[in-house]
Amino acid sequence: MDKKAEIQLQNPPSDVISAVKFAPNSNQFLAVGSWDCTTRLYDVTNSAMKQKFNQESPVLDLAFQDPVRVATGSLDNRVMLFDLNTQDEKVIGTHDNAVKCVEYAGKINAILTGSWDKTIKLWDTRDDQCVGTYEQSNGKVYAMALIDEKIAVATSDRKVLIWDLRNMGQFLMRRESSLKYQTRAIKIFPNKEGYVMSSIEGRVAVEYFDTDPEVQKKKFAFKCHRSKENNLVELIYPVNAISFHNIYHTFATGGSDGFVNIWDGFNKKRLCQFHHYDTSIAALAFSHDGSTLAIACSYLDELEKVPDPQPEPTIYVRYVNEQETKPK
Repeated sequence: MDKKAEIQLQNPPSDVISAVKFAPNSNQFLAVGSWDCTTRLYDVTNSAMKQKFNQESPVLDLAFQDPVRVATGSLDNRVMLFDLNTQDEKVIGTHDNAVKCVEYAGKINAILTGSWDKTIKLWDTRDDQCVGTYEQSNGKVYAMALIDEKIAVATSDRKVLIWDLRNMGQFLMRRESSLKYQTRAIKIFPNKEGYVMSSIEGRVAVEYFDTDPEVQKKKFAFKCHRSKENNLVELIYPVNAISFHNIYHTFATGGSDGFVNIWDGFNKKRLCQFHHYDTSIAALAFSHDGSTLAIACSYLDELEKVPDPQPEPTIYVRYVNEQETKPK
């Protein structure tokens, strides 16, 4: 691989990285949230940190509302909005427990948050008020995805709830997760036909929204992010992150084995695997045009034997090519 195809960003967070997101329609600006209670903005082209906002509690997720405003959710139940131009910061509102997921709902210009308080909420940032609170069965929100009007929410009780932003009176469907163990990530296909989810037990499931039996026959799950030790013991790693390529509809997965894989979900194929990173892949994000993939590495306390010294959090930005991301 060409060395310039991947760069490492300077001034990474000092604790576990919880989220990485590119600014809308940009592969230059990257927002990063961390357990070190910071939200950082990087200029990827110069590998430089441009801004840092300090919060009172670990940041669990974030999302760009537009190129200059970033919303964050944190362990202290707060939803904050930061203005990158004016340096203003304000609390939009709160949940009754930690805010695990944050997405921007462009269709209605609102922020959507998911919490361990078992609800998702919609926020109007113009007057900082909650415009809707929706119960998620009996489970804490562990992962959430949003494209246009479609919302998928994965909960701690292994349920997946599908909502439609245009009619939030009742969820569209509630499904049992097809993965036996705790959900780590969920993402909706760019064409909105279905979703991909991952678990702590080295598995990924590809699911379809359409309940037609013929369509449902296409769903499948597969094992990944596993390795054999001395060809005897299979080591199974959590799959922590998923990100879709908007153009080719392929997707990347990142695991606690320190690997990033690119998959073609329609043809059930792995397209490539990048080199080994020195610790768990904690978060991933493709840029809107699919040219760039942000890879956040952080030790997640998952190994029986704690590494000494513990790997420092790092952020890599990889300029991917068609051979790595385009279906063959």
